[in-house]
Amino acid sequence: MVEIDRSISFDGRDIRLTVGLLAPQAGGSVLMQSGDTAVLVTATRSAAREGIDFLPLTVDYEERLYSVGRIPGGFLRREGRPPEKAILTSRLVDRPLRPLFPQWLRDDLQIVATTLSMDELVPPDVLAVTGASLATLLAQIPFDGPMAAVRVGLVGDDFIINPTYAEIEAGDLDLVVAGSPAGVIMVEAGANQLPEQDIIEAIDFGYEAVQDLIQAQRDLMADIGIEMVHEEPPVEVEPTLVEFIRDRAQEPVKQILSQFDIDKNSRDTALDAVKAEIVAAIAELPEEDPIRVTATTNSKVVGNTFKDLTKKLMRRQIVEDGVRVDGRKLDEVRPVSCRVGVLPKRVHGSGLFNRGLTQVLSACTLGTPGDAQNLFDDLQQDLEKRYIHHYNFPPFSVGETKPLRAPGRREIGHGALAERALIPVLPPKNEFPYVIRVVSEILSSNGSTSMGSVCGSTIALMDAGVPVSKPVSGAAMGLIKEGDEVRVLTDIQGIEDFLGDMDFKVAGTDSGITALQMDMKISGLPLEIIEQAIKQALPARLHILEKMMQAIDQPRIEMSPFAPRLLTIKIDPEMIGLLIGPGGKTIKGITEETGAKIDIEDDGTVTISAIDESKAKRAKNIVQGMTRKLNEGDVYAGKVTRIIPIGAFVEFLPGKEGMIHISQLADYRVGKVEDEVAVGDEVIVKVRELDSKGRINLTRLGIHPDQAAAARDAATTNQ
Repeated sequence: MVEIDRSISFDGRDIRLTVGLLAPQAGGSVLMQSGDTAVLVTATRSAAREGIDFLPLTVDYEERLYSVGRIPGGFLRREGRPPEKAILTSRLVDRPLRPLFPQWLRDDLQIVATTLSMDELVPPDVLAVTGASLATLLAQIPFDGPMAAVRVGLVGDDFIINPTYAEIEAGDLDLVVAGSPAGVIMVEAGANQLPEQDIIEAIDFGYEAVQDLIQAQRDLMADIGIEMVHEEPPVEVEPTLVEFIRDRAQEPVKQILSQFDIDKNSRDTALDAVKAEIVAAIAELPEEDPIRVTATTNSKVVGNTFKDLTKKLMRRQIVEDGVRVDGRKLDEVRPVSCRVGVLPKRVHGSGLFNRGLTQVLSACTLGTPGDAQNLFDDLQQDLEKRYIHHYNFPPFSVGETKPLRAPGRREIGHGALAERALIPVLPPKNEFPYVIRVVSEILSSNGSTSMGSVCGSTIALMDAGVPVSKPVSGAAMGLIKEGDEVRVLTDIQGIEDFLGDMDFKVAGTDSGITALQMDMKISGLPLEIIEQAIKQALPARLHILEKMMQAIDQPRIEMSPFAPRLLTIKIDPEMIGLLIGPGGKTIKGITEETGAKIDIEDDGTVTISAIDESKAKRAKNIVQGMTRKLNEGDVYAGKVTRIIPIGAFVEFLPGKEGMIHISQLADYRVGKVEDEVAVGDEVIVKVRELDSKGRINLTRLGIHPDQAAAARDAATTNQ
């Protein structure tokens, strides 16, 4: 293939698309570049495997540490398991891409995006999304594209396309918009409590930029001479089989879907019974009957056809009757209940959130600064996570059995979404130095567990005494689109997510939105429908928020007695080495003596933590004593620690000793040190001299009674 370039400019920032240069044996490949960030994206197609009844699409985002001039850590010194950021980027590429493949496609497809170079300005993720579209087109895979994505930031009052890392950090919005010719297909956003209208305008702004990238792909394809592929779908299921199933299942399924007083499990059991009757009826047909032959040849055809019928009937009931399978109105939220403190206080804070059959238990743990997550073997540098949100989805939550494995992409993605939703309301480090970890355990799932995690985690944080600025709630919006008929659903449950067209999660406070995530199962939506969904989510969020506030209306003043107590002091950075000591000997000694944990930052911030506050205070006094700058003439109350022939050593500050020469013990001649003081005696001393070797010489002479009284009071206060 001849090498061809195409460039698009947004506010002076170019995106360059290059094909025909790299990976010639891949089905399609493109090098996406902006600044010094370069991402190679490939798309490859293999023949379908026998028995596959779904689209086996694999999307992988690969980071190479050479792209930022670093060598991997660990024993092997090579990249290993993908870091969390890479997994989230893989999901970001997959989500807008998957709905654009035809539903009948069963070939193995693999999209691989590899960051080859990355600068400190341009994030590679949106380049990978657009590159996946172009690589798919070049591979001539059936695809309802082109598709593209841009990031939208908010700097001051102005939206900008593809902001730098610094602009994202400083702004109030980090929004990724992906779109196709049919409309917006994916939204991912974190926001600092922005009003709904601002979010809507940002999505519109981003989609306009997406159109330029879509046109660039079309122009490049035309220059190469490659046309969009439109393959014919395979032969449909035997019509007589469809009719056979419809005739026997349509009325029973309609009756089941209109029984609003039954729960999810009863509904699923009833539907399974209808399907079992159909399977039994087919088995009674003659062996040569075409219906039985078709069902026997493809064991999954009956189940798929039954699912399609159920989907059609459920959607028709919503569109035509305006009623959902549980009898709710389209904008109605399921029953909500909340409880806090459901676990013993050894768990620092806990919250139980129920919405319908969805149940989430969130547990909050308060840690010390040393618990921050700051070792990432990925392309990000100097990153410290003080808030960590983990999401667990065990199989029993949906009544299933399967082996327990490490968290998958879904668990990581949902945890990251809840984390993003709550970060805007967490207190800054200088006000609340704790590291916070929240774990959301999904105990029962019937739709929108990620938003349930946001709600449960908010009340768990408040139960733990974390001073959040405002509580955050969330709701998942759904969509049914039949031709020109569109219905937006509030608080979707499992069947509406599974058989619907959209899963749009909206989280925020009563002041504005903090996080968005929209995924589609159709090829795109116009902005006015997205606007309707965002605005319809607001009363739902406020209703849920009201229920949460009934359980706990403000963060607790008192923390769990098992949470660490933190004391923070500031020392001269030049004293850090003295505090740590050779090989860490000094700081280890303080920890062993007091039982407190000590964390030191480069700027001289020292955080001391212990479950027992008295231990933390003892360690604080030692640190302050060791690092306090002394002045000649300062007066202290101290204790004699040892005696030598020429004088006595006195610990006058925690961890700091000086010597009183025998001539400075009294205003008369002293024959023996033991005649004046003994080990353990409390004495008032004054700093007489700080010599060139750092030694501290003390005296008992020339101390005014008022100075002595003040020193005793200070010593008593610091005990």
